[in-house]
Amino acid sequence: MPRRITVVTAVHAPSARFLPDAYRSLCAQELPDGWEWTWVVQEDGRTDEVRPYLPDDPRVIFRQGRPGGPGVARTIALAHADGPYVKVLDADDQLPPGTLARDLAALEADRTLGWATSRVLDLLPDGSTAGFPDDPDQGPVERGAVLDYWKAHGFRAQVHPATLFVRRDLLTALGGWMALPASEDTGLLLALNAVSRGWFSREVGLLYRKWEGQVTGQAPHTDPAEREARMAVAEARARALAQTGWRHPADAD
Repeated sequence: MPRRITVVTAVHAPSARFLPDAYRSLCAQELPDGWEWTWVVQEDGRTDEVRPYLPDDPRVIFRQGRPGGPGVARTIALAHADGPYVKVLDADDQLPPGTLARDLAALEADRTLGWATSRVLDLLPDGSTAGFPDDPDQGPVERGAVLDYWKAHGFRAQVHPATLFVRRDLLTALGGWMALPASEDTGLLLALNAVSRGWFSREVGLLYRKWEGQVTGQAPHTDPAEREARMAVAEARARALAQTGWRHPADAD
């Protein structure tokens, strides 16, 4: 298996203009000798509006498909992931220098860790940043901890799914991202933590852009009935996985 990190980005036309910033942040990453990254950009749809923003770089793979939402786009992009790790990078976000190396180091050092997350700063329209005041301590995130916190804090996890770095075999075993109209990344995070320990780094690992066109800022995302249904399905999946007794890796206990 190649020593490669597959960075997966779902994009739709309105967010395509931010791709050059995402690419520059990838190019600023330094990895240990022998490691490399590939960037798989999967358009959620088929338009002529995304490709012009992509660089001419052999490390970049661009694909298109019928619309299904970001979870579907990321999951179908896994067809082009051939290394042991997958990193999420949304089209409008950026990775601070050192992010990939830290994620890689955490999982390479401990095979019982299935995934890693890191601190997030919101990147506001005026260029300023704002952090989350209740980040956990740096270190392992034990199985079930994310669901417990999420349930007790109004369906808000203590670690951010947009920072996810995950073992590819574990990600594919869980079927990729959930088939939900939103919160598909939170649903995956809950499922991952149901079967595997994770890691949290207090170093900033993502600049999360806030802008008027982002999907999470639209009215349907906060519709109470749909939100309640999304949360119920995500929780049920995580609890069902925990009850099976399956663990990753198999000899984790």
